[in-house]
Amino acid sequence: MEIIKNDAMPAAGGHYSHCVAHNGILYLSGQLPIDQVTKTIPESIGEQTDMVMENVNRVLEAAGSTKNDVIQVRIFITNIEYWNEVNTRYAAFFGDHKPARCIIPSRDLHYGCLIEVEAIAVQND
Repeated sequence: MEIIKNDAMPAAGGHYSHCVAHNGILYLSGQLPIDQVTKTIPESIGEQTDMVMENVNRVLEAAGSTKNDVIQVRIFITNIEYWNEVNTRYAAFFGDHKPARCIIPSRDLHYGCLIEVEAIAVQND
């Protein structure tokens, strides 16, 4: 098992790693829509979706992979009514690549975020 570290990401807020590699597979912990420069959280679900996907991409890049290596995504949202907006922004991020995915309504997320995303990807050598 290898812990992937990314200097562009903040220190983990708990006892976990942002990404762990094992047997050629990357396991990304839940990422939040926190702007890594300003340390702020966008207000709208659309902006938060864009930000969280950017943060997922940063972790993938730190591991030497890309969004096209993602094989599964779990998305947690605080209101099922966000589904359409999240789906639209998610589709724009991934383009023609369609990893397996589920969207899970969740009552509360850390720091009052509206979305959290975790992913599994193939590790590039």
